[in-house]
Amino acid sequence: MPHDPFNAIVGPRPIGWVSTVSAAGVRNVAPYSFFNAFNYTPPVVGFSSTGYKHSVRNIAETGEFTWNLVTRAQAEAMNATSATVGPEVDEFELAGLHGVPSTDVAPERVAGAPVAFECRLTQLVRLTDQHGAELDAWLSLGEVVAVHIDEELLVDGVYDTARAEPVLRGGGPSTYFAVTAEQRFDMVRPA
Repeated sequence: MPHDPFNAIVGPRPIGWVSTVSAAGVRNVAPYSFFNAFNYTPPVVGFSSTGYKHSVRNIAETGEFTWNLVTRAQAEAMNATSATVGPEVDEFELAGLHGVPSTDVAPERVAGAPVAFECRLTQLVRLTDQHGAELDAWLSLGEVVAVHIDEELLVDGVYDTARAEPVLRGGGPSTYFAVTAEQRFDMVRPA
């Protein structure tokens, strides 16, 4: 097969557009498609990084990060932040992004991202295989301590997922999807 199908089968995956700041004060923002929510109360989100990348190092040093919703309007900027650059490079500047001060953590939020979670590290786990051998992958989990939502995304007080047009990662080297209202269907869980 020309491309490992695992990423396509487990997909589309929400993108964790994670912003951090190093102990030296350098801003970093990077997309992670191995991202999700893991707990309701308290809310915990996390992402897995293949390799001990700048985001993981910064979170290990500072214990903080923000998650920013990637929308269709910012997809190209998100893609620019996936570039492999040195730790001294400010990826906000690299992608032409502006930061917005967070309220409870040091890493800035991405301006224009209609939803952002400010997070404090709860666990940093090096993944292992079934035999206990360490992998070159780290799972960063953080408790959401502040939430920012653009009120334009609320309909009668309920968050409208499709209104934001979030971007999700598909399989293959370049496949993405946007959630739009046309894909919506409703089901009520059985009692």
